[in-house]
Amino acid sequence: MSLGRAFKPGRKALIPYLTVGYPSIETTLEVVPALEASGADIVELGIPFSDPLADGTTIQEASHLSLEAGTTPRACLDTARRLRERGVRLPLVFMTYYNPVFHYGLDAFCAACAEAGVDGLIVPDLPPDEGAGLELATQGHGLDLVYLLAPTSPPDRIRLVAEHSRGFIYLVSLTGVTGARASLPADLEAFVRRVRQATDLPLCVGFGISTAEAARRVAAVADGVIVGSRLLQMIKGARDPAASASAFIAELRQALDGPGPHVILKERSD
Repeated sequence: MSLGRAFKPGRKALIPYLTVGYPSIETTLEVVPALEASGADIVELGIPFSDPLADGTTIQEASHLSLEAGTTPRACLDTARRLRERGVRLPLVFMTYYNPVFHYGLDAFCAACAEAGVDGLIVPDLPPDEGAGLELATQGHGLDLVYLLAPTSPPDRIRLVAEHSRGFIYLVSLTGVTGARASLPADLEAFVRRVRQATDLPLCVGFGISTAEAARRVAAVADGVIVGSRLLQMIKGARDPAASASAFIAELRQALDGPGPHVILKERSD
């Protein structure tokens, strides 16, 4: 099924990220239904990888611990399947690096994703000019392949991603790696506007979003808000990870849906 079903008129998509198997597979199986019940529209399931170049320290640590616990791509596929068996209906997208997909086999991996109930893939180290093989495999199995853009992306790169991305476009809010930050860049609104001129696809912003205020600011200009590192930080060491995650996502959902004018993006002093 297409990721596009998550985007509804008048509603901003809320997309939390979890590293599968952090701190355990059972935690992932408990947290994802809680995220859905609290207002998430898509869940990104991160396949842990030993060299996560695009990720900051929080996701690096989560990936390392998940790998130490024995989480493999096959275990991630099984987790997605078990989530569907438990009644999870919202779209699921794997966030993975290209190496695990390549070693699994492009077509075999996409076939397994479709069988497990996964709707799409995000591969941060795969540029669209090198993605023909995976694009063909995803399309053959009804999956969306989501590409990323950074604030430094030139117009020709924006056009290329707009042509090849399916489901939505992942806009990296800043140059650098993932991680919760105190403020958003001052030029984010202009960046979203540049991409908006090139595509009708939904635009979702991630990297650095850690508070309800930040989510609200992003939603003023984008179609979706992606949050990962802060969610993992709240799960870490929590007595009830599902409850902690649920409360955080419910807070973000309320911020996105609440009344009042959106705040214009601007540089903050903190």
